[in-house]
Amino acid sequence: MPADTVSVTGWGRTAPTTARLIRPRTYEEAAAAVRDCGARGGIPRGLGRAYGDAAQNAGGTVFDMTGLDRIHAIDADGGTVLCDAGVSLHRLMEVLLPLGWFVPVTPGTRYVTVGGAIGADIHGKNHHVSGSFSRHVLSLELLTADGEIRTAGRGTPLFDATTGGMGLTGVILTATVQLQPVETSLMSVDTERARDLDDLMARLTATDDHYRYSVAWIDLLARGAATGRAVLTRGDHAPLESLRDGTRARRTPLAFRPSQLPPAPAFLPEGLLSRRTVGWFNELWYRKAPRARTGELQKLSAFFHPLDGVPHWNRVYGRGGFVQYQFVVGHGQEDALRRIVRRISEHRCPSFLAVLKRFGDADPGWLSFPVPGWTLALDIPANLPGLGAFLDVLDEEVAAAGGRVYLAKDSRLRPELLAAMYPRLDDFRALRAELDPRGVFRSDLSRRLTL
Repeated sequence: MPADTVSVTGWGRTAPTTARLIRPRTYEEAAAAVRDCGARGGIPRGLGRAYGDAAQNAGGTVFDMTGLDRIHAIDADGGTVLCDAGVSLHRLMEVLLPLGWFVPVTPGTRYVTVGGAIGADIHGKNHHVSGSFSRHVLSLELLTADGEIRTAGRGTPLFDATTGGMGLTGVILTATVQLQPVETSLMSVDTERARDLDDLMARLTATDDHYRYSVAWIDLLARGAATGRAVLTRGDHAPLESLRDGTRARRTPLAFRPSQLPPAPAFLPEGLLSRRTVGWFNELWYRKAPRARTGELQKLSAFFHPLDGVPHWNRVYGRGGFVQYQFVVGHGQEDALRRIVRRISEHRCPSFLAVLKRFGDADPGWLSFPVPGWTLALDIPANLPGLGAFLDVLDEEVAAAGGRVYLAKDSRLRPELLAAMYPRLDDFRALRAELDPRGVFRSDLSRRLTL
């Protein structure tokens, strides 16, 4: 197979490392790539949407799995799909929506592969109802370090180690996924403003269970009485009866027509997203949001993936890139959430992409991120002075509250905090040692955190 030596980063475009990139197109080529990946090991990679270093491998091999992208079988009656791990959620939507089915969980981008969705055990706006992606995976096929292809079903240790295991148990080849039935490709959306963090949490706690999907954009530059003010957006798939007769939407209710804007320029000036410019944006975004609006029809792409409409939007942070920081703290730890939001506000972190959600029941993956409680995610320019020390303080606060950070977005967590955040870490390490005693599967993330 052809191999290129390339510089690889995560979506945050920080800390690039050089690796040998191989793109297998058959299962046999994937097995050969694993067998011949060399002393520094290898790690599977999808569409590169992990924000940090989870799909990087300095001096080793990276397996680009996007060449394995076949959809093998669709059960249009039972709502399941069997596909290669390199198939993107975007492709599944193109194929499945006309049949009346939608992916069960989607993050803020549809440009992730099924393998990446399982390896990171992605979550979306519906976790409080539907859990994370692995809850809807019926089985998967995994190429392990010994060259064997193993089938892992739900409830088995191999399945639970792989879902959320960041590609470190092997290369996912195929998966069978249970889908969500829909009548249209539109969303019925309710939007409202919350005046501060306590108001936001009260609204979410009181009525979140009435909605399948729920998320709040939060202004982390607001201070004083407005600290944590937010725009809360919730909804569900629009039923066919909600579309007016004679309209284009009614004639083609399951059409998938995502909008597309020109890509972000390759080179943007440093400091474009300063505290002042982000402060202006946040003020405008909050003020233009309706105080209360119900039943607005939106495209799927506008509701779930607004940033996908701007290709390479991660360039807006400039050459220095950005850090995405996401943590969760459990129910009963609202005071910890308040303290962290206040710290971020006082530190003046210029984040215009900050969201707060509620998680439902935990998922079985040993390194799966969600636990019942509150999760906050924010993007921060990587060159913000004092950022590393500031995030270290937040890590300590999160760990003390029994919370955790999301490994798929992490690029700088200190390894000594990992065991406190992930209580099944020893089980994961033990299974890895048994399954992969030579350490074939490695990444920059696994070295940094001694996974």
